Amino acid sequence: MSATRILVCVAWPYASGDRHLGHVAGAYLPPDIFARYHRLAGHRVLMVSGSDTHGTPITVRAAQEGVTPAEIVARYHARFVQSFKDLGLSFDLFTHTDTQNHWDVTHELFHNHLANGYIYRDRQQQPFCVIDGRFLADRYIEGTCPICGYADARGDQCDNCGNTLDPIDLIRPRCKICGRSEIEIRETEHFFFDLAKASPHLAAWLNDGRKDHWRPAVINYARQQAESGELRGRAITRDIDWGINVPVPGWEHKVIYVWYDAVIGYFSATREVCALMGNPEGWREWWLDPATRSYYFIGKDNIPFHTIIWPAMLIGDGRGLNLPYDVPANEYLNIEDRKISTSRRWTIDLPDFLSRYDPDPLRYVLTINAPETRDVNFTWDEFVRRNNDELVATWGNLVNRTLGFAYSRFDARVPAPGPLDESDRALLAASEAAFAEVGAELEAVRLKLALTKAMDLAHAANRYLNEKAPWAQIKTDPTAAATTVYVTLQVIDRLKVLLNPFLPFTTQRLHHFLGYDGDIFGRLYVDEVTDARGTRPVLRYDGSQIEARWEPTELRPGQPLRQPAPLYRKLDPEVVEAERQRLLARLGLSGDGG
Repeated sequence: MSATRILVCVAWPYASGDRHLGHVAGAYLPPDIFARYHRLAGHRVLMVSGSDTHGTPITVRAAQEGVTPAEIVARYHARFVQSFKDLGLSFDLFTHTDTQNHWDVTHELFHNHLANGYIYRDRQQQPFCVIDGRFLADRYIEGTCPICGYADARGDQCDNCGNTLDPIDLIRPRCKICGRSEIEIRETEHFFFDLAKASPHLAAWLNDGRKDHWRPAVINYARQQAESGELRGRAITRDIDWGINVPVPGWEHKVIYVWYDAVIGYFSATREVCALMGNPEGWREWWLDPATRSYYFIGKDNIPFHTIIWPAMLIGDGRGLNLPYDVPANEYLNIEDRKISTSRRWTIDLPDFLSRYDPDPLRYVLTINAPETRDVNFTWDEFVRRNNDELVATWGNLVNRTLGFAYSRFDARVPAPGPLDESDRALLAASEAAFAEVGAELEAVRLKLALTKAMDLAHAANRYLNEKAPWAQIKTDPTAAATTVYVTLQVIDRLKVLLNPFLPFTTQRLHHFLGYDGDIFGRLYVDEVTDARGTRPVLRYDGSQIEARWEPTELRPGQPLRQPAPLYRKLDPEVVEAERQRLLARLGLSGDGG
């Protein structure tokens, strides 16, 4: 591909609760796999995101716990940083939105939108709690969904049917703070972003003939919205006291609505990381040079924000900021045949999972069954089966028996091969071709198929090893055994690179077993950054010591090997029932559903 700069933009999580496996499968693991591949391919990559600190879920949780929103943000932002590091997510910067840089950039876009006629004032009807004396933003109000009748729908969305809602349409609404139903609909003034003004520009962009690589569900939705004639102004301020101030005199008692400032985070985080790298103007090549390709990794519930609203904001800014090159939105992950619901506590949270299991098996299972084109189901039975049958018995066993045999029978060195026969050459050729084949799927963000093709090569290597049987060959033809082991080690070394985007921790261990001293990929680390708004931990990636490239490796005969050890743990099948019971306990249910 011609582009050498790849901007990987990752959905910003509300700092109000731990991320669960649905979030990981839909929005956080895919961009890491994609970014790792492009770094190995020699492209310049920036992968940015951070905690969304201004959402109403944060203030609701703070009120429930009797603490400040800042305390909630500090708690969960730190947990995001740690759990994302533990999962191996290679952010060049994972920051948050309560930074001076983000406030300044948000104000900058606000003023540009205002100057360019994309922001206007208007009045609207909003719920008002008479008891608490305040307007109720979306998640400060609950009630019965007018579409499906679910009794605990939020003001912005129904968890049961998934539809977005207007809070004034809720049936029997109640205040989330006091729990009372003394609610009136009152008028209030706000600033609005004019989506209607942007719609012709959006339609032209979405139909420019350069969207064939977009997923059908994403491009079809975006075009329908842009061409519907139904886009209208959307309020960008709110009557609450937690958020970025409105930079207009007389608006001191309102703040910028979180949906507007959160998407700006992609832009502000790029500027922040460039400044941290000592090049504060470096953001320009990532946002103003059309050769840069920007990819937005999100769940399908965020498609409107990233195909309509954020592009409209970029258009309205007026500086020619790059529009998304691709928005590879994923469908949903269900758990044990039920839709994930944080309100109903039907989740598997990432820190909880990683407290009991290694990260690479999770990365593997969530990718080999990725929700790229349809909703998929995570079950503990499948997790244990794929871990044991595919990671342990297929890939791990190939590594263990080959390295173990070479270490014990060839003086812990890569043996020198004899003449290669047809099957030797065929397997080596397949391992060379795999870089283009797997790479093409990764380029197209077909991560599930990319991993499947890499594992196909591992299966082929296992068949080759079984057919050649070097443990038998060595008794009558040591040179033939040496050739078999040499060829298999070469393929394993190449698979190490092919699988690194998916399995970074265990492929790094394998890299060490094969006698290398450095890092395949670089390192992740937690840093601290201080500005006028305080000090915060951030997650960062250092690729200065990257050792591998997306190309066939060549193990040298005679290279010393280190004593191998199993890459993966075999899981006891009893794990399945134990984890199901853990899930049911969160619902207050027994194993029989009672």
